[in-house]
Amino acid sequence: MLLHIVARGRIGRSPEAELVDRYLKRVTLPTRVTELPDTGGKMPAIEPGTRIVMLDEKGENIPSRVFAERIQAWREDGVRETRFLIGAADGFDDAARAEADLLISYGRATWPHMLARAMLAEQLWRATSILANHPYHREG
Repeated sequence: MLLHIVARGRIGRSPEAELVDRYLKRVTLPTRVTELPDTGGKMPAIEPGTRIVMLDEKGENIPSRVFAERIQAWREDGVRETRFLIGAADGFDDAARAEADLLISYGRATWPHMLARAMLAEQLWRATSILANHPYHREG
């Protein structure tokens, strides 16, 4: 299953970009990152059966293990792509949210988009490490 991050804004050569690269290199599933301008730009075509996950302030604050289990369930169901959307500064409207399979939030604080991308990359690494019984994730 492809884990595909589609994000508004260019991350460039920044410390956040280094974090994204560092974590995504560790993920055992195929990954892709698509950057779109803050406004406009063409969303890559969405194939039938693609799961859409939006990072959104109105989303669920789910534990890492639950996130990993959701990815695993979709993978076992034959989902070929899970697409993670990070919006522009104003986020997503209600119509876009209604199209998502899952809305997730990284707490009630507001995070810069580039940092949210790094946090998502880390959570993808953490999820795949949980599924592989790697010792990286510890609950306590």
